[in-house]
Amino acid sequence: MKHKLSDVLKHEFVGREIEIISCTNPSLVGKKGVVVDETKNTFTIDEKGTFKKVLKSHIIFRTKFQGKVLEIDGKELVFRPEDRIKRR
Repeated sequence: MKHKLSDVLKHEFVGREIEIISCTNPSLVGKKGVVVDETKNTFTIDEKGTFKKVLKSHIIFRTKFQGKVLEIDGKELVFRPEDRIKRR
């Protein structure tokens, strides 16, 4: 089953594990952890007890969605979470 991006965007990202695969800040590439907070512009990721705040618009990340591994451009998520869910 192929997932449409709009289906993925309707779901919550807090609690989801992500891995940064591309970033304007090369030191963040390869970082992975659980999203513990989301704002309009940022994710806060818990990486083994270390919290990293990353700009959504600067990353491409990998996550699992309904058993499939997806790559998502953070630019698609630059909305407040509650507005993003209603919008699509």
